[in-house]
Amino acid sequence: MPQRVIRASEIGEYLFCKRAWWLRAQGIESENRKALDAGTAEHEDLARRVALSGCLQTAAFLLFLAAVTTAAAGVTILILR
Repeated sequence: MPQRVIRASEIGEYLFCKRAWWLRAQGIESENRKALDAGTAEHEDLARRVALSGCLQTAAFLLFLAAVTTAAAGVTILILR
């Protein structure tokens, strides 16, 4: 008899609400599927925005580093003249 794989999300669901876990295990789907889907879409949107903010933060740091390097090079050229 093959063993069933238990996922972390299933453990989290069980810890949050044992009744919801049991109903899902029985094959009974939630009646508020529309709200659950909307929540999933919101979480996916948030994940995209968080990833974008990390990319923008990295780009800002690189631009700052380029500006400091350019300023240092300019000051060095003025001093050496």
